[in-house]
Amino acid sequence: MRDLGFRTLDLRGGGRAEDQSTWRALCSRAAGLEGEADAAARAIIADVRARGDAAVCELTSRFEQRTLTPEQFEISREARAEAAARVSPDLRAALVTAAHGIRVFHETQAHADTGLEIEDVSLYSRVAPLRRVAVYAPGGTAAYPSSVLMAGIPAKVAGVSEVILVMPRAPDVVLLAAEIAEIDRVFQIGGAQAIAALALGTATVPRVDKIVGPGNAYVTAAKRQVFGLCAIDGIAGPSEIVVVADATADPELVAADLIAQAEHDVLACAILITDSEPLVPAVIAALTRQLGDLPRAEIASQALREHGAAVLVDDVAAMVAAVNAYAPEHVELLLADADAVAPQIATAGAIFVGAFTPEAAGDYTAGPSHVLPTAGAARFASPLGVWDFVKHTSVLRLGRDALAAQAPAIARLARAEGLEGHARAAELRLRETT
Repeated sequence: MRDLGFRTLDLRGGGRAEDQSTWRALCSRAAGLEGEADAAARAIIADVRARGDAAVCELTSRFEQRTLTPEQFEISREARAEAAARVSPDLRAALVTAAHGIRVFHETQAHADTGLEIEDVSLYSRVAPLRRVAVYAPGGTAAYPSSVLMAGIPAKVAGVSEVILVMPRAPDVVLLAAEIAEIDRVFQIGGAQAIAALALGTATVPRVDKIVGPGNAYVTAAKRQVFGLCAIDGIAGPSEIVVVADATADPELVAADLIAQAEHDVLACAILITDSEPLVPAVIAALTRQLGDLPRAEIASQALREHGAAVLVDDVAAMVAAVNAYAPEHVELLLADADAVAPQIATAGAIFVGAFTPEAAGDYTAGPSHVLPTAGAARFASPLGVWDFVKHTSVLRLGRDALAAQAPAIARLARAEGLEGHARAAELRLRETT
């Protein structure tokens, strides 16, 4: 049996200093935006700002070896329908099933106006959908129609008037997903140049209010840099999972769930946290067996070797503490009492409870969006939801008596800040008129 290179960190009883240091480094991971990707994205955005569509065409040729004219950016409704019709009925049915679950779940996230009225004071937050958003669909080593559903459907449920899909290539199955998600327009442009075009607007690509969806390091770096020109959903790092397992867990299931995440990308992170020492070699043996006939075995093996680990801890409390320190995108609980542990997980994008809830269900059919915070952002960020596609506007109305009651405080605070004009703007409204 060849050595997989899946390392073990023993943190029991405080652990070795070397293992503790390695674990802290894993927990402090970042999205990897510094350096080459950041500099390249900055140059691409400047180029698109200066040359618009011409820059998008040239950059697409340079980075993707595709020749496009601006007239070819957008895929017509007719071409989309033809592509969708080529998808097998079985795959279509699976996408429809997934879309139904996603739509039903997100319809529970409807937002309503909130506020209060007291005498002649009316204060409320008005909720309205964004007008135009873009969904970025990755197009590197795999096609992700599920990402189109997971981002596009919440936007439509929110009431966004125009949802635009952009992607570097347009497989038939992704175009079918766009049809099922009721995406309004589809552009076959990708990379940092697509992000720049969406944020700035060009003669052909409309400017959007928000860009959502995962992409590679260059796409992510560009999203961060255009924030302010438009909104973004967050900074996406490599995909990641923590499987929390005890002696009752099936090693084959643990291995399968680690592999399911590791096969995404060589940078994917797959971590096992356990208080059962015998489980670790059993899982490593299962990983080796299952990788034997995996189509993406080379990718998964590299991810497990370079970014994976089995972490041994003392007990369930230590498992919970380790998860909350790592703040994973996904955490899966394969425990004797998973339901009792789930509420203790404070920092995770999504929690999968019990042996019959694989992370793959969250990727496709369960319902909640699989667009989740990564790279430790689960400490402060949330899954993509309907809330990402609405904005709140404060609406204020004061009657004369209400302003009269507030005016002395307004004037005192304004003058304390050296803003005489603010004070006068309140006081002038209360002057006596004849």
